[in-house]
Amino acid sequence: MTKIFNKQETKFKRKILRNNMPNAEKVLWMHLKNKQLKGYKFRRQYSVDQYVIDFYCPKLKLAIEVDGDSHFTKDAQEYDRMREKQIESVGIKILRYSNLDVYNNLEGYCKQSLKKPPLTKEENKNNLLIEGAVLPLTKGELEGVCS
Repeated sequence: MTKIFNKQETKFKRKILRNNMPNAEKVLWMHLKNKQLKGYKFRRQYSVDQYVIDFYCPKLKLAIEVDGDSHFTKDAQEYDRMREKQIESVGIKILRYSNLDVYNNLEGYCKQSLKKPPLTKEENKNNLLIEGAVLPLTKGELEGVCS
């Protein structure tokens, strides 16, 4: 069986990414590390095949991606769709959020990660900056999440 998780050839790239995380990823990591989110262990900069995921919870088979401005171009959106398809083909669910979601709605963001499965593109179409990005939250979902 071919190894597809944390391949040796992605080790250097993962290390560079861990040491140079964008601010939004740093903010989110402060709430995910050390099993702070409902006791689930998250890993940062985890690779699946040749792709590196921002955050991954093996127990939930859940990937969390934080997208900055570079993800909003047409080419980047196409690349992200291709990348998502490959990652989802091994049974991993992907949640995508923008940097602004992390800065403006961190509690809702954390709760969303565990509360609901990702919405379909059809369910999500009126709430997105890009496909798979911003998921809607209710007021009740914002209470006491990442503290």
